[in-house]
Amino acid sequence: MPSDPERSFPATGPLALQNSGRITLRRLRETLGPLVLDSVCIPRGDEVPVGQPVVQGLYEPVPPQPGGLLLLAGGAVDDGTLEAIRQAGQAGYCAVVLKARGADLAAAAAGAQEAGVALCTIPDDMPWRHFDALVTAATGAVEPSADSYASVGMGDLFALANVIAYQVGGAITIEDPHGHVLAHSSLPHQEIDDIRRKAILGRLTPHRPGNSDEYQRVIRADGPVWFDIPEPDHTNRLAIAVRAGSQLLGLVWALDGSPALGEGAAAAIVEAAKVTALHLLRARTHRDPDRWRRAEVLAALLDGGVGGHTAAAQLGLATDARTVVVAFAQATPEDTPGLAGARTVDLVNLYCEAWHPQALCVAAGGTVYALLPVRADAGALARAVKFAENVCDTVRRNTGLTLHGGVSMTGDVLDHVPACRRTADRVLRALAADADSPRVAALEEVRSRVTLLELLERGSPATDLAPGPVQRIIAHDARTASTYTESLLAYLDAFGEAVPAAARLSVHENTLRYRVRRIQKLFGLDLDDPDTRLATWLQLRLHDLSTRT
Repeated sequence: MPSDPERSFPATGPLALQNSGRITLRRLRETLGPLVLDSVCIPRGDEVPVGQPVVQGLYEPVPPQPGGLLLLAGGAVDDGTLEAIRQAGQAGYCAVVLKARGADLAAAAAGAQEAGVALCTIPDDMPWRHFDALVTAATGAVEPSADSYASVGMGDLFALANVIAYQVGGAITIEDPHGHVLAHSSLPHQEIDDIRRKAILGRLTPHRPGNSDEYQRVIRADGPVWFDIPEPDHTNRLAIAVRAGSQLLGLVWALDGSPALGEGAAAAIVEAAKVTALHLLRARTHRDPDRWRRAEVLAALLDGGVGGHTAAAQLGLATDARTVVVAFAQATPEDTPGLAGARTVDLVNLYCEAWHPQALCVAAGGTVYALLPVRADAGALARAVKFAENVCDTVRRNTGLTLHGGVSMTGDVLDHVPACRRTADRVLRALAADADSPRVAALEEVRSRVTLLELLERGSPATDLAPGPVQRIIAHDARTASTYTESLLAYLDAFGEAVPAAARLSVHENTLRYRVRRIQKLFGLDLDDPDTRLATWLQLRLHDLSTRT
């Protein structure tokens, strides 16, 4: 019987879901690092795909698992080990992992070579369940570009740690607030010290004098903290707390050893903390089914599918709670489709958590909506606009997407949320209709444009009227590729002032004056009449908006 207390059981996790795109043995070794997984012999090369890991007791029959990773728990390396290696080769395993416990592995290596299965070792003091958890986490990784946060799969903390290590310049650990190691980097050129080695093996930073004080300094600080440590076995460190608003999510630690950190390390780790917060929040959200349920209620409330009373009980808000709806959509959706993907939703969720415990967001089609509880004061909308600007900045920095943010008016009760959602949608349309618009706006900033869009949606000329001058001008431009429509709209936008209108069109002012006179003559248009000017401008403006939206 095996001396190790763990009995045989199949490991679970992302690896079990992978097929042809599975991680290779080389990638697994690089991700975990030689400190965790070392190779003794690899007869078929290290590009073989790694299948599902199975922890198996020594002397027990090896279950069939083609391409699997056999974690051979047991005592000393003996004939039972050689038999397990032989069976693993016959069953089609890619590798056998064992603990050397100081034994000579020459016979085991020869057996593995003959069986055509890789032989690897892990440290004697590492629990098998710990190693299995590391494998499960690491095999979910998609190999990222070394310098790109956007390439890291959401929740893939090991790949994230490697990208942070590349950006900051030193070996990285990502820890929870209690010092448990959630992930670590494994870039081969970055050295680690003995304390980091023990933390990785034990998944917990070892206790030592002054350790608690260092953690408290990082947690209390507003930014990164440097630690200059004279102890010979302890490398200098740079650390930063990871937060969502005021809530502590974890810490990121970088070693300042070999190689030494450069001048940009502090700025890089600040950026890394923001990205790490997103990943840690995503992991927590997946463990929080209540948040998903509340998001479904919010979607129904936005659509008017549930009333304020019903939504209040499930969202944890009062029925008379004052709220603002902020809508986010891509500025150029045709270039980068899929706004409602997990990364953008999680970034909005990150800022919602920082805003208020009951703030929440949900994706609907190509738009992400945030419901923000607000105080009854004059600065509420200004703060909501700032919220939206921060979200747009963060999404652009982390995903490359350019967003527009539409901020609704304040709703006095939850029953007003559907109307607020419609207002936020109209603000988004107004922003999309004007290339010179800001990224984010509240209703009052674009009210005139919103009103025109509503006229465009609701109003139309009587169908029994013959086409008027404006319709004939538009048709003439379509036939002849002339620019009468654009010229006349610019002229009326400038209140009949030829100089600014000509500058907007990049033509000489006399050229524009000639065009306007010719338009009036050709199409029977009397611009001296104020009603004609108003009707002409309105029709031209609505036509222009219809071509932009």
